[in-house]
Amino acid sequence: MTVAMVGADVDLGTPPPPPPARPRVLLIGTVLGLGGVVMAFAGVLGYYIHLRALTHAATGAWLPERVSIPLVPGNMGLVTLAMSVVLVQWAVYAIANDDRRNTYIALGLTVLLGLAHVNAMAFAFTQIAMPIRSSVGVLFYTIMTMHLAMVGAGLLFLGLMAFRTLGGQYSGRDREGVAAAAIFWYVTVAVYAVIWYTIFVTK
Repeated sequence: MTVAMVGADVDLGTPPPPPPARPRVLLIGTVLGLGGVVMAFAGVLGYYIHLRALTHAATGAWLPERVSIPLVPGNMGLVTLAMSVVLVQWAVYAIANDDRRNTYIALGLTVLLGLAHVNAMAFAFTQIAMPIRSSVGVLFYTIMTMHLAMVGAGLLFLGLMAFRTLGGQYSGRDREGVAAAAIFWYVTVAVYAVIWYTIFVTK
């Protein structure tokens, strides 16, 4: 006689453990790299402020003759980056909700505003016409080109994350790359805010 086995009586054993959580290597690496970048900017800007104070005390002037730093291009660059912060946060929110269409739109508009910032800084260079032979000129172009390089790296980072999202690597369950690019962009904007106040406002 055949005995029927009831499904509830079958011993299936213990279920397998869940896969281990993937370490956030990209996010941690981005934060550590940004720490070094912030320290570099702190050193250069600190030396700029120190040398400006010494020069003011000795000669009463800091900028070379017939050189002025207009505030309008700096303000436009700051406003452009401030708007891009909202858009990059929109990208993080959209990918967290698996809204890929709005993620692409937000990342694309962020890159567009980043390019607009680069254009504003190029216009600022033509308006300032700082001679590079002076100590203030060397510091000015060093600080500004360092930040433009940081903006360029941020744009490449955002573009790469957009392509990886397009390929299906990032979604609501794993948005580490988009979040890392957003953090990089936040720090880029914060560094420019300090540069704006140090160079364009206090001159």
